[in-house]
Amino acid sequence: MTNRVRTTTNRRSVVKAAAATAIAGSVMAGTTSSSSASTASTAEPGPAFLHGVASGDPLSDGVLLWTRVTPSPDSLPGSGRGPATEVSWEVAEDKGFARIVAGGQTVATAENDHTVKVDVRGLRAATAYYFRFGSGAALSPVGRTRTAPAVDASVSGVRFGVVSCANWENGYFSAYRHLAARADLDAVLHLGDYIYEYGTGRIPEAKYVVRQHEPKHEILTLADYRTRHGTYKTDTDLQAMHAAHPIIAIWDDHEIANNAWSGGAENHTPGAEGDYATRAAAAKQAYFEWMPVRTATEGTVYRRLRFGKLADLHLLDLRSFRSQQASVGSGEVDDPDRTITGRAQLDWLKSGLAASEATWKLVGTSVMISPVAFGSLPAYLMGPIAELLGLPKEGLAVNVDQWDGYTDDRKELLNHLTGRGIKNTVFLTGDIHTAWANDVPVKAATYPLSQSAAAEFVVASVTTDNLDDILHVPPGTVSLLAQSAVKLANRHVKWVDMDHHGYGVLDVSAERSQMDYFTLSDRTKQDATSAWVRSYRTRNGTQKVERVNQPVR
Repeated sequence: MTNRVRTTTNRRSVVKAAAATAIAGSVMAGTTSSSSASTASTAEPGPAFLHGVASGDPLSDGVLLWTRVTPSPDSLPGSGRGPATEVSWEVAEDKGFARIVAGGQTVATAENDHTVKVDVRGLRAATAYYFRFGSGAALSPVGRTRTAPAVDASVSGVRFGVVSCANWENGYFSAYRHLAARADLDAVLHLGDYIYEYGTGRIPEAKYVVRQHEPKHEILTLADYRTRHGTYKTDTDLQAMHAAHPIIAIWDDHEIANNAWSGGAENHTPGAEGDYATRAAAAKQAYFEWMPVRTATEGTVYRRLRFGKLADLHLLDLRSFRSQQASVGSGEVDDPDRTITGRAQLDWLKSGLAASEATWKLVGTSVMISPVAFGSLPAYLMGPIAELLGLPKEGLAVNVDQWDGYTDDRKELLNHLTGRGIKNTVFLTGDIHTAWANDVPVKAATYPLSQSAAAEFVVASVTTDNLDDILHVPPGTVSLLAQSAVKLANRHVKWVDMDHHGYGVLDVSAERSQMDYFTLSDRTKQDATSAWVRSYRTRNGTQKVERVNQPVR
């Protein structure tokens, strides 16, 4: 059995050494509460695994494994301290490690923030494996992962957890705990905003801060981004999800800065906050160090994974190559010289969709592709809706940070789908902290008399503010008016929920792709419960969504 090992740099911050060993020795089928982990490391001298383990980007013959070793108590993420430390790794068919199928050793260094990434190959397709790391007398928690089906395999089904937008200060990561407890997932798809760059108290009213960021200032440097990533990795619910399932992740803007584009960001002030290119490079370096994600084309996250003959998953990077957002009402949104994907990525996506022989073409996109007009909303809702969607609060027209701000790229892509007869394209989306089920019309103004090119499922945020959070009102009150206005003005929008936090579970079979939407009882409670709320599917060959009365069992 051949195993190719790759050790990659990873730097992030570990400000807290709280109960990371809560998942040691077994896969977290149902970890209890998350830890706010606000104290400094109390690790005993000698190596320790305080940030859990993770796996990602499953292939038919392998998977990427990740951990971070803390060689000494002062070796906090981003500190640059600590000796080079040898780390061993093992992959087994059983969680007792009686049947080890692969293993090796690598070295974690301060230069890499003592993170470890191992690209293991030579494994069997569509198979569950267990893995762990060791250093000195310390053993990491045990993780469970799963390889993808063989490329040419006939697959009856594939199932993904789907999440996005997890702001540490807004609440606890109960969504991750509920996904960790599921034994039926092939992977978890994270559609961006895994971390947030804001300083603590960015939430307008301090009383709504559930737990504080580390570092407390807005993150700008490599050490800052490593520290923030390390803080997130102390959350026990997040650790549980990573230990239970491989993750497939892309970034959105907050992994760098709010409303990022290729040359800057809304939340970056040149001069006062330094050079944007330096900041973005630091953010991306920390991301690749701390996430079980393979570095893809041009050091970005756009790449493609396959799940037998059933599904191809095309993952997009909609921050690294985009033009600066247009001014609302300027007409710039239709400028053919402006792009959200960049020419190379759009050509890559188009060729991949056309060449795909899979039944389903899934596209992971961090921002919504469906067009949205906002109709006639009362003044007291216009501001909160704008804040929710990251828009100017006056003259609300379109969300220029979504594909609505880059209409030429969207037109080219949708015309490619319809012109080439490409069916069963499903866009999977995060970003806007709300849940949607949409047809993707070629011409929204004449829909449904005109054609739908694809379907789109948008998942709610894990914790980040939605409409009722911004207004500080109970769910199902003022949001009903906003949701009705949006649906009235957008006949391709079949459902929108602006009130809840949660996650999705996408189940794909030959006959249909179905998204089950789950909501959390209270993002501010560590023991929040989860409940199914809605399901929508798109049937093979239809390019439209329809409601389903129960989730997939």
